[in-house]
Amino acid sequence: MSTATTPLPTQPVTTMTRHGRVTLGLLVSAQFLVMLDGSIVNVALPSIQQDLGFGPAAVTWVVNAYVLAFAGLLLLSGRAADLIGRRRIFLLGASLFTAGTLLAALAVNKELLILGRVVQGIGAAGLSPAAMSLLLATFPPEQRARAMGAWGAASTLGGATGVVSGGVLAGTVGWRAVFLVTVPVSLAAVALGRRVLAEDAVGVRRTVDWAGAAAVTGAVITLVHGAVDAVDHPWTSPRVAGLLSVSLALMAIFVVIERRAADPLVPLELFRSRRLRTSTAVALLGGASRASTFVLVALYFQQVLAMSPEQAGFAMVPTSLTGFAVSVTVLPRLLGAVGPVRSLVLGLVVLASGHLWLAYVPSGSGYAVAILPGLLLVATGVALSFTPTTMALASAVPGTHTGLASGLAGASMQVGGALGTALFIVVGLAAGHPVDGALDTSGFSAAFTAAALVSLLTAALGSTLARPSA
Repeated sequence: MSTATTPLPTQPVTTMTRHGRVTLGLLVSAQFLVMLDGSIVNVALPSIQQDLGFGPAAVTWVVNAYVLAFAGLLLLSGRAADLIGRRRIFLLGASLFTAGTLLAALAVNKELLILGRVVQGIGAAGLSPAAMSLLLATFPPEQRARAMGAWGAASTLGGATGVVSGGVLAGTVGWRAVFLVTVPVSLAAVALGRRVLAEDAVGVRRTVDWAGAAAVTGAVITLVHGAVDAVDHPWTSPRVAGLLSVSLALMAIFVVIERRAADPLVPLELFRSRRLRTSTAVALLGGASRASTFVLVALYFQQVLAMSPEQAGFAMVPTSLTGFAVSVTVLPRLLGAVGPVRSLVLGLVVLASGHLWLAYVPSGSGYAVAILPGLLLVATGVALSFTPTTMALASAVPGTHTGLASGLAGASMQVGGALGTALFIVVGLAAGHPVDGALDTSGFSAAFTAAALVSLLTAALGSTLARPSA
């Protein structure tokens, strides 16, 4: 008697090939580099100021030049990745980043250094959305949770590592080493990218909406610039109010241009989707609550606990390690179990609990009690909400617009971070008794409380994405 055998169902292949692992390593290294360079310069600013003769206000442009170029061009570069090719924009971004880094490292005056930082920001704006778009297009759904966990780990580790390594390098080797240390990585990204990234498919030649690109880039730059200036100037001052007014006017012009453009930079019909509108708002508000936290903690260390910049950097090491561990071990499992929407909601609630711990723990309790538990909660919340936010936004657009989605997510988070930092510092200044512009304990308590409220509001908004009609 013969027996029939029923073939077992084919299981999805979840093991990455060697080529997949190399590609993933390349893409997350690029994101690590972008996040590292956003923070590594901060601790080196006093050395740069003394060596090149920057004034107290002018030296902030060493940071702002990078931030403004990066934030302002994310939408354009993200859309360019869709139109021109993800591989092309990745390689162009890596090349520009390397050139800007070398220019900054070898700068002999203020103007060359700021120019180098602008070129770095332009390169980073190409690298980040192109790398994210390549990641989403390269890895199938069964491998995407692991890939996105690695992406989140690189983002968290890059930002926190920059604070520590910047202080160490500036204090031992000199501020130029802060830039030179990243050159081998960016050169490797160019060389490896040419070998492992698939050639861009040849499609219908598309025109770039340069008018729309100019309008939205100007709108984002003036908005972020106004938010940054609001830290040192009243929101009603001509300087800040003027920048914000220009930003609103440019955004209105952008909408008009996009409605009339035959091939718009941002197809406005995409925003008929409630899921996309809500995801963009979650990215904006989530960026405000996440990015501002690390600025507030750094200020708290130095203004309340009287730590040196180097001590403050080392005090942030547990944040870096925790964020990395959660992104690598917890996030992929959580994404597989509950999906990106519930992951980001949980992360934002944990983030809010960290804010509240930092706001209301009794003063004088010491670092281990007053600060460390709050930092660990914050790091966990950031790790669980950062990458899922981008995933939620990317899922709201067609696959042909993943570059645009990545750029939109990045731009929203950058703008949110600038607006949130300015707003929470203003809240702290109003609630406390500042001395020479520095927040006191009650001011920091109010600032962290405001950040917690925004986190919880964002979590509530994000929870609506779980509805089928979203």
